[in-house]
Amino acid sequence: MSLFPLILPDFLLIAIGCLLLRANILSRDFFNGAERLVYYILFPALLFHSLAQAPLDLSSSITLITAAACLTLSGIALSWLMVPLFRPDPLVHASIAQCAYRYNTYIGLSLAGSLGGAEGQGLMAIIVGITVPMVNFAAVHALSRHQGSNLLRESLRNPLILATFAGLLFNMSGLDLPTPVATALSRLGACAIAVGLLCVGASLTLSFEPRRGTLGIGISTIVIRLMIMPLCALAIAQVLHLPIAERQMLLLFGALPTASAAYVLATRMGGDGRLVALVMTSTTMLSAITLPFWLSIGSP
Repeated sequence: MSLFPLILPDFLLIAIGCLLLRANILSRDFFNGAERLVYYILFPALLFHSLAQAPLDLSSSITLITAAACLTLSGIALSWLMVPLFRPDPLVHASIAQCAYRYNTYIGLSLAGSLGGAEGQGLMAIIVGITVPMVNFAAVHALSRHQGSNLLRESLRNPLILATFAGLLFNMSGLDLPTPVATALSRLGACAIAVGLLCVGASLTLSFEPRRGTLGIGISTIVIRLMIMPLCALAIAQVLHLPIAERQMLLLFGALPTASAAYVLATRMGGDGRLVALVMTSTTMLSAITLPFWLSIGSP
């Protein structure tokens, strides 16, 4: 089965977002507002709704949870291996390191549904629910050490972390969402993926000349995100004997491009946002080639 038709709609939305901005049909201010809407409202609603309604059974999901956590920790460890190799400025490293282990959840959840239907999207929701706090905590911790920010305060202000924990707690409570609330959250979540992908397209940029000493760490981060992380996912899936569906979702998770939220966080916390934007753009564009390759390996 050709995987390209499944991936094409997401990249068409990214291309449309890029075109809307470049053709001055919509302004940068519009997309800045849309990004805030996705970050603070739409995507938290999607996370909460997915986790609140997912059939979470820790006894049956513990292997997948372990695999996702191990893969995320592998990405964090790989990002720190770049320090002795390139000896970057600490703030540059704190900014760019997150690009090695953060992932584009809009593309991930959309493709999970295309590849595995409701089961695939449920499995991806579990992976996202476990790893969102991990990657956000690691990224905020790295940047806050250089900016004098309070790690706990920054974490508690993160809407993705709050939505994740709220969704998990609601799920464990055994309660059911009222139908009108569930419907509203479902509609917000559907908007999150489409609007999020449009915003990813609008944030793409290649108009940046990297400063001396940043080119090597930038390229290495791209290689880690698109090549080494999928290899780690395959190895972890093999060691833990994941079922086919879980193996495919873990591989998809490992092969995703860098999250556009990495740029937002780096800019907000005084990091090197322009370098992060370049790496995010590069991984997004290259993933149109690498994603079909890795997913063809992991297909049943």
